[in-house]
Amino acid sequence: MSTGTATRGSRPRGSARERLLEAASELFYRHGIRAVGIDTVIERAGVAKMSLYNHFSSKDELVAAYLERREQRWSAFFDSELRRIGGTPSGRVLAAFDILASWLERECPRGCAFGNAEAELADSTHPAQAVIERDKARLREWLTELVAASGSADPSLVAEQLFLLWEGVLVTSGTGRVRDPVAVAKQAAARLLG
Repeated sequence: MSTGTATRGSRPRGSARERLLEAASELFYRHGIRAVGIDTVIERAGVAKMSLYNHFSSKDELVAAYLERREQRWSAFFDSELRRIGGTPSGRVLAAFDILASWLERECPRGCAFGNAEAELADSTHPAQAVIERDKARLREWLTELVAASGSADPSLVAEQLFLLWEGVLVTSGTGRVRDPVAVAKQAAARLLG
């Protein structure tokens, strides 16, 4: 599985900022945010320490940028796949679980990057928390709009229930504790949508 990151010992291409983000993305996701120091990111990116501080004022800012970049990639993938699928509002909600399965298989062998980061970053004022919250709010909005378009009597409640299913998939996908969590959640979603 290639995610566009450099392999150990090779230097990523692009600007110093891009190389720092590539290195941070690979290292933070694979090893955890707290386990990876700035010097490791700098070494992997093949840049000078000043390059980091020219682009990011702190590790916290780099973490937020890593998650923002990942959210942008996820959103572009999700929106593109959803447009391609089309269909009824209820059918699109169910198809979204298939899109999630595809993303998890390709990009998330260790589970959700946002959930992993949130577990590590208990400080509610950490700049990454705002990125995580925007990502979750966007999903809630989308679910509420789609459920309302499906004619549900209580779109807010059904959307919240679907959101919990979605989050359950993200949490359990990296643990292996539930066999095929996407399929299980999709079945439950179909029941909720009637």
